[in-house]
Amino acid sequence: MAFEEKIKELLDKRSEAKMGGGQKRIDKQHEQGKLTARERIAMLLDEGSFEEFDMFVTHRCTNFDMQKQSFLGDGVVTGCGTIDGRLVYVFAQDFTVFAGSLSETMSLKICKIMDQAMKVGAPVIGLNDSGGARIQEGCNSLAGYAEIFERNILASGVVPQISAIFGPCAGGAVYSPALTDFILMTKENSYMFLTGPKVVKTVTGEDVTVDKLGGAMVHASKSGVAHFVGETEESTIEMIRQLVSFIPSNNFEEAPLCPTDDPYDRLEDSLNHIIPENPNTPYDVKEIIAAIVDDGQFMEVHEKFAQNLVVGFAHMGGMSVGIVANQPKAMAGVLDCNASRKGARFVRFCDAFNIPLVTLVDVPGFLCGTQQEYGGIITNGAKLLYAYGEATVPKVTVTLRKSYGGAHIVMSCKQLRGDVNYAWPSANIAVMGASGAVEILYSKELNAIGDATQRSEERDAKMREYDELFCNPYQAASYGYIEDVIEPRNTRFRIARALVQLENKKQDIPAKKHDNLPL
Repeated sequence: MAFEEKIKELLDKRSEAKMGGGQKRIDKQHEQGKLTARERIAMLLDEGSFEEFDMFVTHRCTNFDMQKQSFLGDGVVTGCGTIDGRLVYVFAQDFTVFAGSLSETMSLKICKIMDQAMKVGAPVIGLNDSGGARIQEGCNSLAGYAEIFERNILASGVVPQISAIFGPCAGGAVYSPALTDFILMTKENSYMFLTGPKVVKTVTGEDVTVDKLGGAMVHASKSGVAHFVGETEESTIEMIRQLVSFIPSNNFEEAPLCPTDDPYDRLEDSLNHIIPENPNTPYDVKEIIAAIVDDGQFMEVHEKFAQNLVVGFAHMGGMSVGIVANQPKAMAGVLDCNASRKGARFVRFCDAFNIPLVTLVDVPGFLCGTQQEYGGIITNGAKLLYAYGEATVPKVTVTLRKSYGGAHIVMSCKQLRGDVNYAWPSANIAVMGASGAVEILYSKELNAIGDATQRSEERDAKMREYDELFCNPYQAASYGYIEDVIEPRNTRFRIARALVQLENKKQDIPAKKHDNLPL
């Protein structure tokens, strides 16, 4: 064969591989409102940066006459490229080839790029669109999943792992995304569940649709499995690019700086008036976040789930930060099981990847009641407590209003090795609010007063006395539990300066094989 013919053969094979399962199946993918694996990669990565691996791999299965059907690439496109000039590794399942089902060779392709990403210290991004395990390959397919899971585990906390769900993700396939740091889904066409509606009907008798069982909004708002939901595949891919901009490439690097024209010492006068006079009146903590971060830009994580706690990424003085804030607008900002888990997971991610934590506190306590106790509020609350106490990244805390009881401790207090703790003049740092405290402290004395009017007046007087004594930040300041009481309009400046001060922070934890986080 002449050399020119060999070149032609190569180019023909490349063209064949790029067609996946063929034009007919590509057209069907488009008819369903879905992009192909290669289209997704092209949209995700910088133009012309994609370096593909293992384009010519084919499956090895002969069961059920599988040797008669073979496609170059075998249902997944793998390789590396750049996002804003930064190296990432990526795999995209190709639904046009055996419905993107996982084979032995497909798992080997995915494992190869994950191993490479670990070697060089670069994020791994998985674009999932798969019918699950390739049934024809039996235990080989299951072994393939297990190989991927093991690498997800080993890579955790070493390189960031991001999963995007653009189609079905069912059965054992859900556990690889579940092991990664962030899961993104699209409103249409994406779903995750262990077993589909038919099996659910057979086993439990429940009639349920695909969307209600495992659709994007279900996982974003009810289960908390999905961290982000995009309206379209295009917007979801843009979210991935945005997310990558906030995080470092690996656990030995710092997050990239983001230049800004927003002065770090900018004053925000509106913050002096944002806290309502009535301590029980809600306000939106996101307005405070927008006021203090660079250019008002905040990327919220888990926006639809456990809305009483707000978490997400922003920049302050060009530096990437993770923000955790109680949300008085939802359930008065109390901590419940879901909010505690949500916060703990986010704090641990930031700690693993050297992202400083900024905590805004307005918390009346933990939510009480049988539902919370049966749901494990003790253990779940301990997760958030543990995450903050273990974190060695710079931790800056600002108490805005209420900070009561155990919830005060959990929200990055001084004793959990908070580095710089500030409070606004409106801050109340106490075991509980005046109303509850008076009922406990003076119950017998008040009940002994026969006249209802007199009893009410005495109760009000005791509450005012308690307020004057405890419902301010100055007692905590007198013990050195907070560094300073700051004017609200200076908050951005004070946090930004604290972060610069803490830039070279070094703090160790005792040597151990691993911790025993209360899971």
